[in-house]
Amino acid sequence: MVNEHKKRANGMALLPIVVFLILYLGTGIFFEYIHPIEGQMGFYIMSVVVAFSIALLVAFAQNRALSFDEKIHICAKGIGDDNITIMLFIFLAAGAFGGIAQQAGGAASTANLLLSIVPGRFAIPGLFVIASLISMAMGTSVGTITILVPIATEAAANGGLSLPLCVGTVVGGAMFGDNLSFISDTTIAATKTQGVMMKDKFKTNFLIACPAAIATIAILIVMAISSGSTSMGEYSYSLIQAAPYFIVLVLAILGINVFIVLGIGIILFILAGAATGAITYISAFTSMGNGTSGMFETMIVTILVASIGSLIKENGGFEAILQFIKNHFSGKRGGMFGISLLTMLMDLSTANNTVAIVMAAPIAKTISEEYKIEPKKTASLLDTCSCIMQGIIPYGAQLLIASSLCGISSLQIIPYLYYPYLLAICVLISIIKEK
Repeated sequence: MVNEHKKRANGMALLPIVVFLILYLGTGIFFEYIHPIEGQMGFYIMSVVVAFSIALLVAFAQNRALSFDEKIHICAKGIGDDNITIMLFIFLAAGAFGGIAQQAGGAASTANLLLSIVPGRFAIPGLFVIASLISMAMGTSVGTITILVPIATEAAANGGLSLPLCVGTVVGGAMFGDNLSFISDTTIAATKTQGVMMKDKFKTNFLIACPAAIATIAILIVMAISSGSTSMGEYSYSLIQAAPYFIVLVLAILGINVFIVLGIGIILFILAGAATGAITYISAFTSMGNGTSGMFETMIVTILVASIGSLIKENGGFEAILQFIKNHFSGKRGGMFGISLLTMLMDLSTANNTVAIVMAAPIAKTISEEYKIEPKKTASLLDTCSCIMQGIIPYGAQLLIASSLCGISSLQIIPYLYYPYLLAICVLISIIKEK
């Protein structure tokens, strides 16, 4: 039987994480900056699934005191955790929702509807607000960036505005919305791994993110007034196609079960798409299938990380990290700083905020129990801190896609990412104010 008593700290148990970082981060840096391959993003050459699979093999090779069957049992317990199971099911539902919403024209119509009501003088702050709403409704910062960066590029050209500023504004808004969205995979990962309600995490997050967003909008308004007026262009939209997103957003904020919200959203988009001729019987189910397929890698990574995390915990790795934090941080605030630092380092290393949360979550849960930190605060720190780092690293999917769509370097966008920088300050203040 596996020993259930408190494990002794063992730094070597963290070797699988080191192996993963060397494989994934090392390969990414080499092919992105040292030996780039034309037409390919360096950080997507090494599959995150392959890197984690090799890390899992390393975890299995450790601790010879346990048999292979005992290690399988440890992995099975980790994968079979209630929160992991729920998270996997939500990923499937969110994938189907995203697929049908895209096919029904919901994303494009919602963006165009909002763009059509923004006054030209306030094009820059308008882009931030629109990106926030679209990302909150869609649950994906990357999808929002893909839709809005071409529009931001056009607005910059029409009005003689700074292109890096317009693109950075969209990226910031997309990260704000994704951080608060009820159907974002980061929200799902953060809440389910900590066993908290999404509405509780939303309230905690909102108190941190909202001041950063308001400060960002204020800065952008000042810049907009000084830069003069511009034209956002003419965009066509369908109220019928856009309406389901707003309904889903309201239902989610009201705290209705996420499965019910996603189910209602899928039905509404099927009806809206059919009413406007955007989808057929065949395309509806094909798009939902494609949407769920798009979640497969995230689900596989979740399973692999749950297995690796269980073995690392059994071998004393979590206890080693907790011991390190105890030696360098004290009190409740110290525990929060430890969770924040851990999450940001994981994101810096993996360039994927969902993966970073899944990796950091079990360790963060242990820290939160040790330091008496409320689970909703831990979930908020996981989501927010991964959002901060993911929004500013030049090799993350958000900035790489944004830069490729507008034709400038991701490094040129970084100085204009006001929201992530202000969010970091707000997180710091929220920790310092904690009693």
